Amino acid sequence: MIDIAARNGWSYLSTKRNCVALAQNVAINLHTEAEFIYKIDEDIFVTEHCFDILMKTYERVKSDGLYEAGFVAPLIPLNAYAHVRVLDKLGLIDVYEKKFERAKYCSGRNRMIEASPEVAKFFWGEGDNVPTIDEMSERFHADEFEYRACPIRFSIGFILFTREIWNLMGMWRVPLRGTGMGNDEIQICCLAMSKSKAVIVSENAVAGHLSFGLQNEVMKDYYLSHRDIFGLR
Repeated sequence: MIDIAARNGWSYLSTKRNCVALAQNVAINLHTEAEFIYKIDEDIFVTEHCFDILMKTYERVKSDGLYEAGFVAPLIPLNAYAHVRVLDKLGLIDVYEKKFERAKYCSGRNRMIEASPEVAKFFWGEGDNVPTIDEMSERFHADEFEYRACPIRFSIGFILFTREIWNLMGMWRVPLRGTGMGNDEIQICCLAMSKSKAVIVSENAVAGHLSFGLQNEVMKDYYLSHRDIFGLR
């Protein structure tokens, strides 16, 4: 990773302790002039318009004045909320429900969107129903500008938030032990609810998510054997 960062002129931060919240706090604290923060997980695949559209969405939410944003995110096909929006926009609700289960704004280990590798493959194009994330990105980017408020906990694999929100949270909470995986997601979603800060999802930006934990083993092999799907285009 250090070599990749050096080749691309990126900054690189490493912490002795494997803790997501700690690493984020250190990185944000070091960039004292940064007002906006893009947080992206290691299993997220970005598309051409993601960064610009998320910023445009944040600015539009602010100017519209209907909500105060807690954070802004793209449509992510493998996501509790966004998979239903993607299916709806692609006209695939019936196809999905015949193959898997009822499409519902819901996640959890009992839901196939989070537990089934076959669902993960479906959203990565297996069966030729769902287009590539790049094709989706171009299609949705061409649609009329739109955003929606997400009514449920949102998986924060790729979000845009502000230093103001980070300060309002009192930074990310760092657990005494362990990696704290998922704690940052709970924290910012709880903050959004308790402080009336909306979770905003752009209808015009798309990013890919490889898999949830229960799908990881199978999807890692799928990734390695289908590099044409996941490579740069």
